[in-house]
This record gives sequence, structure tokens and C-alpha cells, in this order.
Amino acid sequence: MDDLQFGKRNKRGDWAPDGPIAYAPLFQFPPRLRALLAWLPHYFLPWNAIFAVSAVAYWAWIVPPVETMQAIGLGWVAWLYAVNALAVFLFYGAFELHLYVLRRQENRFKYNGKFPSEQRSKAFWFESQNIDNILRTFLSGVTIWTGVEVVMLWAYANGYAPWLSFAENPWVLAGIALVVPIIHEFHFFCVHRLIHTPFLYKWVHSVHHNSVNPSPWSSLSMHPIEHLLYFGSAFYHLILPSNPVIMLYQLHVAGFGAIPGHVGFDKIEVGADRLVDSHAYAHYLHHKYFEVNYGDATIPLDKWFGTWHDGSPEAEARMQERYRKRKERLAARKARLEAKEATAKGATK
Repeated sequence: MDDLQFGKRNKRGDWAPDGPIAYAPLFQFPPRLRALLAWLPHYFLPWNAIFAVSAVAYWAWIVPPVETMQAIGLGWVAWLYAVNALAVFLFYGAFELHLYVLRRQENRFKYNGKFPSEQRSKAFWFESQNIDNILRTFLSGVTIWTGVEVVMLWAYANGYAPWLSFAENPWVLAGIALVVPIIHEFHFFCVHRLIHTPFLYKWVHSVHHNSVNPSPWSSLSMHPIEHLLYFGSAFYHLILPSNPVIMLYQLHVAGFGAIPGHVGFDKIEVGADRLVDSHAYAHYLHHKYFEVNYGDATIPLDKWFGTWHDGSPEAEARMQERYRKRKERLAARKARLEAKEATAKGATK
């Protein structure tokens, strides 16, 4: 597959798509019905459909009986952790094996032309991005994911979370299931902006941003506090009339859904002539520039708050202008403080 039919590659070997990223036509006014109908399949396929199916499969074959979950016990908690860990190992590992170990599509459609295994850094445990990312994923990520899952299932089993049945409320639950990815993006944007504040960035979020060139195992490589905030999207279902299956879908959108944004490739080659879009470019630009694209491209939150970067030269210029103005404000503040200190010293002489 010739990736230059879809984008361009610079002298460093980094690939970028030809056109700028477009926001989903979901929040456009006046509404564009034809564009919305054309976009809807991309909203479901393939990723959200996969996560919805996995949630149903969990409920059907993995989650213990309601009576068992009324009391938190080591047996069923350990069972859920083991299943989550195995699912993450298989799902994340499939992308890692295909794209980074076997390199079946080499660097075609790869945003950053280099592979993490070629670059060692003291920012990571054992100076290896992969080892660091894998350990953080299983030691903290899957553990906290499972902890949130256990608390929510226990809450449903004991009547602490509003549980609607599919038989009696099919349309209400269908509507809630429809907006699960939107709930995730709204939650992710808010949490993401929070952990980019200086204190939390330094002590929490910088762990995730060590992976400037993200790969599949970077997806859940986070500080434990960030893991808790990130998977906290499931807690909306403590107040939102819902169903355990939809709550599991919410968790899977967060847990398994972290992969597309960190896979590092714009398109994944499936067979000789089929491509699957990762929709990862917006989040890749966040890892590259740090202070743009705190959300994805479904809700235009970054556009509303002035932090949207669509990959175009115009967006690059806006970002650089924002950086310049901030540098000027910081320099002016520093000058005022120095002048104030000099005046205070003069008054004491």
C-alpha cells in the first residue's frame, strides 16, 4: 500500500495526512443532515462497535452472578483482574506485534518515522519505553480499571446505582448507549485539562507524556492518579439511569479505546488492499505539542477553548502565536516582580 497517496513524509521520515483533521458534524449549526448521516458509520465502526460487543460478551460470560457481587470477595475480584489483564495483553499485544515487532507495514502511515525500541531514555524504567509502558499498564492501569469495575458492579448488585432493564426501557438505554463515547470524550477533555495544570502535570501527567512517540503500550501508561481520574468516567452511571452492560461499555471505551489514539499509525493495513482508520492524528499532535487537542474530534471543545490543532499550517501558526503571547505575559510578570523587589530593597536602604 502506497501511503503517499494519502499523505506526505518529511525528511525525518515522519508521515502526515494530506488534509486537516475535520470535526464531526455533530455540533454544527445549522445542522447538516446529509453530512451527519454520512459520518454516523464512522462513529460506530469499527472501534465503538468492538467495545460494545466486548461489553456484552463480558456481561454474558465473564461477570459473576448478581448474588455473588453483593459482597466484594477476593475470588471474583481476582477473576475480573485476570480476564482484564488477559484481554489487554491480547488486544494491545496484537497491535504491538503487527505494527512494532513484526513491522508488517514497516513505517507506512506512521506519524513518527522512528520506533520506540530504537530510542532509549532515562525517562523510562530500565531506559525502555516498552518495558516502562507495559509495567505501568498492568501494575496500575489494569488494577485500577478492575477496581472501578468491581465498585460499579457491587453498586449495581446492591441497588446503589440506578439499573434499568432492556426489556422495559429499550429506547432510553439505546439513547444512553449512543452517547457513551460522547460522555467519554467530555470526561476525558475535562480531566485532561485538569492534569495539564502545572502541579498535576509535573507530578502526575508527565508520566504519560514521557511517551512523545506513542505506541500501543503507551495507551495506559499513566500515573495511578491519572488512571483513577481516567476510568472515573464509569462513575457517571452512579447517577445516570443506566445498565451494567452500558457501564461496562463505558469502561471498555476508556480501557480498550485508548489504543486507537496511541497506536502511532494513521491507518492500519488489513490484508493487501484494506485500510482501517485509527483516527489517531489529533491525539498524536497532542503528544507532539503537549498543549493542543486535549479532546478528540467528536465534540469541538478544543475549538471552543482555542486549543484545536488540525495539522494545517494555519493551526501551526495559531499555536506559535499563542505560545509567543504567553511568553510575553510571563516575561512581563517577571519584570514586574523584579521591579517590585528592587523598589522594596531601595526603600529599606
